[in-house]
Amino acid sequence: MKRTIIGSVLMITGAIISLSLIIIATFYVPNITEWRGSKLWFAIYGAKDLGATVQSLSVGVPFTVGLILFIIGLIILTIEYFSVKK
Repeated sequence: MKRTIIGSVLMITGAIISLSLIIIATFYVPNITEWRGSKLWFAIYGAKDLGATVQSLSVGVPFTVGLILFIIGLIILTIEYFSVKK
């Protein structure tokens, strides 16, 4: 039961962090005038080699941490779901 709560908390926290950053980036996308690749991912991760006028949020590290928390929580819940109790 303890692992189920830990996995759920990690998964929900990671989902909230990642989804909130995606929502913030979608609101910021219309303001970007110069980008490379997808505008949404550029708004999140940005690019260092485009110079000082880069118009991105540069929130790649918190976004990646949110994804990692979500994946760790999902792995914990999957292991707990398939574990055999003796």
